Amino acid sequence: MFVKVEIKNLGYVTDSCEGVVEFTSDDGRAFIMNSFSSEVSYHINRFMAGDRNSMPTIYNLVEELANQVGVELEKVEIYERGNVLRANIYFIGRNKKFSLENYRASDAVALAAFYNMPIYIDDLLLA
Repeated sequence: MFVKVEIKNLGYVTDSCEGVVEFTSDDGRAFIMNSFSSEVSYHINRFMAGDRNSMPTIYNLVEELANQVGVELEKVEIYERGNVLRANIYFIGRNKKFSLENYRASDAVALAAFYNMPIYIDDLLLA
C-alpha cells in the first residue's frame, strides 16, 4: 500500500555532495531519503519554488516526450528494492494510461516537484 506524502524538508550534506529530503504523511509519519546527488536536490528545490525556466536536459526530454504523445505526469510511487529506493512514474492522457517502472527515486521526486504532482511512498518505509 502506498501513502501520499509531502516534502517537509529538503537539503544537502555539503561534505559529501549528497541530497536529503524528508517526507511526511497526513498522519504525521515521516521518511528521510538520502544518498542521492545534491544537484537533484537543488533542482527539486528550484522546482518547488516555481522555477520552470532552466530545466535540466533529462527533465526537458521527459516533458517533450509527454507532450508528443499527449500525456502528463499523474503521480510517482517510491518503494524499496533490495536496499535501493526506486520509483514507478505514472502518466495519464486522453485514452492513455501507463507507467515507467524501477527508476531512480530522486529523479521521480524531481519530476513530481516540477509538475506539482503527488508523491506516494510505500507504507512500510514510513515511521
